[in-house]
Amino acid sequence: MSAFLDSQSALFATRMPARQRQVQAWREDALAQALRAGFPHNKLERWKYAPLRALAGKAFAGSLPASGIDTVLPPAPRLVFVDGRYDAGFSDTRGAEVLSIGTLAEALASDDERAVAVLGRSFAEAEAPFAPLNTALAEDGLLIEAPEGAVLDAPLHLVFVHSADNTGSSYLRHKIECRENSRLTVIEHHRGGGNGLSNDLWHVHVKPNAQLRHLRVQNAGSAHTAFSRCDAMIAGDALYTRLDIDTGGHYQRLELNLALQGRNALARSGGVLWAEGSGTLDARLSARHQAPDTACELLWRGLAEDKGKVHFYGGITIDAGADGSNAALSNKNLLLGTKAHITTQPALEIHADEVKAAHGATVGQLDATALFYLRTRGVPEAEALALLTRAFYAEALAIIEEDALRETLKAFLPARLVQDGVA
Repeated sequence: MSAFLDSQSALFATRMPARQRQVQAWREDALAQALRAGFPHNKLERWKYAPLRALAGKAFAGSLPASGIDTVLPPAPRLVFVDGRYDAGFSDTRGAEVLSIGTLAEALASDDERAVAVLGRSFAEAEAPFAPLNTALAEDGLLIEAPEGAVLDAPLHLVFVHSADNTGSSYLRHKIECRENSRLTVIEHHRGGGNGLSNDLWHVHVKPNAQLRHLRVQNAGSAHTAFSRCDAMIAGDALYTRLDIDTGGHYQRLELNLALQGRNALARSGGVLWAEGSGTLDARLSARHQAPDTACELLWRGLAEDKGKVHFYGGITIDAGADGSNAALSNKNLLLGTKAHITTQPALEIHADEVKAAHGATVGQLDATALFYLRTRGVPEAEALALLTRAFYAEALAIIEEDALRETLKAFLPARLVQDGVA
């Protein structure tokens, strides 16, 4: 067994048994699954490009309480976590009274079996060890519900601060449920750094005719390691709009799984992966059409400079019976350095009739002809490079259609995107 799994098993042994007997059984089974699977290796297709050797040999203790945070907080309503722990002092829920908001820590301390059921999810052996480890070790997280017909006009900010001096591991389990005819926008942003590890797992349920916009900005420090997984289930006539911006970290892995479960369900996903230094950004998307007349639009862009690495997998599956589905995946990538590295793997699997499905992926460099054209028109080289780079990833960010929301998001984007005038 690896030093990493040894340390997380030892961490589990220090935790008090869960109040609910069923939860404790789930935790023990999940830990056993993670240890049985062992640490992944690069011969596995799902982990082919991940820098696993260094992580496997690293031990992580539990995350320590932070003495404070050094970041600008967004306006209310906001929910703030510091090093894996909900912080009521920094949080402010004014304006979000229409929502039902709780934490996993509160649910675990109560007798509410429905609230803790979020930990009852089982995972395939191929998904171990990180998803089961989340079940075994998560002690906090957000439980958010938009009741039927509820509309929250202002975005709800979900802030996750990682202290620079924290070297431990943190595990969070979240659930967002938008019930029938509700409307909700959440902005999830990760700040800070250090050489710790975070493992977040999200369950998203968008009920019939509901709309959820989920915008995520990850700008952790160059030494941080993070695993983020989101499983979203989209019902009939519902819309899930998702934007992911990843720009920092030693190794950041995102797994986004979209299940279109009802007729006319729609998922729109845009993403920008920008790796620099020696960091690795690893994104794995899966969209599964399970009902007729469903649609997904996946627009992702990757950029790598210095010794940065970007790895992207985008899979679309149209199940038998999902006739009339419309699926489109576009993943374009830009190499900005001679030592940078990018891989992309689109995949399409169709088991239904009368569908529209397309995917495309490219890896290249900035167009030398376009750059020459701008220079001949008197545009300085640095500005010309910025213009072409901005045009390259602007399409993915255009998923944010409202000017007001773009302006709100601007304060939390990495400086390079703001300076280029994207937001």
